Amino acid sequence: MHPTLFHIAGFAVPSHDTFVFLGVLAAGFVFARETKTRGAADERLLWIIAGTLLGGAVGAKLGTAWRYVAITHDHSLAGILLNGGRSILGGLAGAYAGAVITKRLVAYEKKTGDLFAPAVAAGMAVGRWGCFLSEQVGTPTTLPWGVRLSDATLARIPNCPYCAPGVALHPSFLYEIAFQGAMFLLLIGYFRQRVTADGDLFKIYLLAYAVFRFLVEFVRGNDVMWLGLTGSQLFLVPSTLALAVYFARRHWVERLRFTIAPLLAHDAAV
Repeated sequence: MHPTLFHIAGFAVPSHDTFVFLGVLAAGFVFARETKTRGAADERLLWIIAGTLLGGAVGAKLGTAWRYVAITHDHSLAGILLNGGRSILGGLAGAYAGAVITKRLVAYEKKTGDLFAPAVAAGMAVGRWGCFLSEQVGTPTTLPWGVRLSDATLARIPNCPYCAPGVALHPSFLYEIAFQGAMFLLLIGYFRQRVTADGDLFKIYLLAYAVFRFLVEFVRGNDVMWLGLTGSQLFLVPSTLALAVYFARRHWVERLRFTIAPLLAHDAAV
């Protein structure tokens, strides 16, 4: 689409990196607001944020390292870091690991997921505009909002047999931008007042995003790896099941508690 956002004194400003940077700023702003709103201000959170960003950057690179090596046969760390791609799912996993490790290093015992959930959604809603402007948009569609790319843009998209002049493609990144924006509003306007267990707000976001991402992968145009599923979908299957089991167990425990508690109170009164 538009890999270069604009030029400054002959220097090309890349769309992807610019919106990623803006997304980080948006996430930081929301995180600061959530910290203030919840009365959770603590200087150790700055270290946790730094560890989260570092873990996310490493995870994003490692998430696509295998594909870069398989295609280029370049096993060098410099090649992977400079020329390899980045994976959002790998970035989320790395960010989670970075937060957990940093919290242990700075001896911070409180859960921070609920602070991060709205921030991540806001950051993704902004950052994904860079992906929409610079990456392959999706598979062919007959829907009226399909995107038709110019010849110059099509020439920049490698390994895309259906990317042809006049072919309408799913704007898959716009779907994700809409999802992330909606999740941000739901997290701060609906779930925040109803979630009682610390950390569940972040788990709700992860489960919703996992389901959405699994479905949108069918129109993303990523390479199929096994059983008609992409690498991202294969990664999401066990993680989605784990989150679903967690919430199913929570629901069962809560229901059992409300069922047994009145009986115990009655027996005690008798």
